[in-house]
Amino acid sequence: MVSKVFPATDEALNDALSFTEEQLDLFECPMKIVMQITVCVEEMFVNVAHYAYGKDTGNVEMVLDSDGSSVSITLIDEGMPFDPLAKADPDVTLSAEERNIGGLGIYMVKKSMSEVRYERVDGKNVFTMKKNFF
Repeated sequence: MVSKVFPATDEALNDALSFTEEQLDLFECPMKIVMQITVCVEEMFVNVAHYAYGKDTGNVEMVLDSDGSSVSITLIDEGMPFDPLAKADPDVTLSAEERNIGGLGIYMVKKSMSEVRYERVDGKNVFTMKKNFF
């Protein structure tokens, strides 16, 4: 398991993605899975950067772990409580004009990853994504 703390800003996104890709390479994660995971990490990191702290700034800790057949990525922030899984999935059968704004990114994360979960622990948002290799 490895972790690193980043400022929760758009400017830190590239560093967070580089860190993620480096770790996934060390975990010998298949390239197709790396691509899926990095898209999901980007979505969730940007959500924290844009919404967790309001007008204030804060950090996001990323924790990556692998058991050889899957990888888990946890994003931890001390921002406002927010469960991204609580909102109903968008109706993707509707046209873009008919759909409510928002929710597609989290929906994509839920569909791309093998498992996702949210917890509020000791005043922190803890969002974990797990992806099986096979």
